[in-house]
Amino acid sequence: MNTIKTILVPFDFTEAAINALDYSMTFIGFENNVAIKALYVSPNPFTALDIKESEASFNRILKQLNKKTKNRPELVLVQGKLTDVILYQREFMAADIIFMGTMGDQSADDHVTNTSKLVLEAECPILTVPYNAEMVLPKEIALVLGSEEIERPSVLNLLLDIARSFNAKVHVLTIYKENILEEKAIVEGNEETLEYYLEHFYAEHNFEKNQDVEKGILDFIAEKEIDLLAIIPRNHAHKTSPSEGRLTKLLTLHATVPVLTLD
Repeated sequence: MNTIKTILVPFDFTEAAINALDYSMTFIGFENNVAIKALYVSPNPFTALDIKESEASFNRILKQLNKKTKNRPELVLVQGKLTDVILYQREFMAADIIFMGTMGDQSADDHVTNTSKLVLEAECPILTVPYNAEMVLPKEIALVLGSEEIERPSVLNLLLDIARSFNAKVHVLTIYKENILEEKAIVEGNEETLEYYLEHFYAEHNFEKNQDVEKGILDFIAEKEIDLLAIIPRNHAHKTSPSEGRLTKLLTLHATVPVLTLD
């Protein structure tokens, strides 16, 4: 695993956060020299007792998870506003990716808001881990593309690294609506980019007609038994009009598999 050296896991001791920590440890395994930083953010200052109790709880959780990694996950406590602190610490720690646990649409409103805000604001890869996701390594990956050209093909380097690490197939999916011809949904430049960046791990490009894009993606996940869903958010697009990130937000809430945003 060449592109991931440090993983940041927002950690508040909830089931969703513990699940994300568990997945991150499963993901990197024992052989990879990757650091995991579990970041606990509080709006209030931490007392000496808070620090002692938090570290004790974290140690108990690691013991219960019983996962072996080359580097023991480290708990980091910081006071401040959640999203601001996560974004700052991501840069300060030089973390390559954020693993964040979600409870799906069962979450409290503030949790949904924090997750969505982070996914849309962060200009780095984020892997959201649904609470009900199975702890399996990605062997079948779906990459969702629109009908726009991939602006920054270099974001696919991470996907290639993951596919190579787990010998996974990458199934590309483009959903187009009823009033659009399939030929119009094909972007020739994207095919060359996919073949170049994803090498032989690029399995196929599927074009599906569906008025409900989210449903089309979720159906594809079930049909192909996808383990990991990858998307390239367009809310930071420069060459074309940026989107509001609605689809990204919906998928991070409703997908039953981990969702990787490539940014």
